[in-house]
Amino acid sequence: MTNRKELTKRQLAVIEDLFSDFSMADEQAVLDKHRVSRNLYNKWLADASFIEHFDRRIAAAHRQSAALIARYAPLAAAKLVQLTDSDKEETARKACLDIISMPQIASRKSQTENHKSQIANRDTSGSQIAPQLSDQTVSRLLAALAKDQASEGM
Repeated sequence: MTNRKELTKRQLAVIEDLFSDFSMADEQAVLDKHRVSRNLYNKWLADASFIEHFDRRIAAAHRQSAALIARYAPLAAAKLVQLTDSDKEETARKACLDIISMPQIASRKSQTENHKSQIANRDTSGSQIAPQLSDQTVSRLLAALAKDQASEGM
């Protein structure tokens, strides 16, 4: 069993407001709201129990953000594919480039996450896998880019 002290209601309220979905207040505004001096807050930040709770809230916020991005990723990808047929050639060209570069971006992100996990000695079960494009999709994207390049050259 760990010798962990419980946080006070005041400490919990400050942490809650710092991470509140509806609060766009900065740190100092939250401290002012709860009448917490900067010196007292700094003491809290030196307390292992407070930091542990604070770090858990940060990790939870990161997980929520990752889940939200993952939830909308298919919609964003579908929108990019739709933009390849845009009447505006520059928009279509940029959409094609974004689609083509997606595997490289995902691969770099995965490598960065793996590197961070190795440093922290953690197992990364949630590393992202680079999406694969079919040969037909790649051909259509390259054809659209070639068409765009040809029209710019004229």
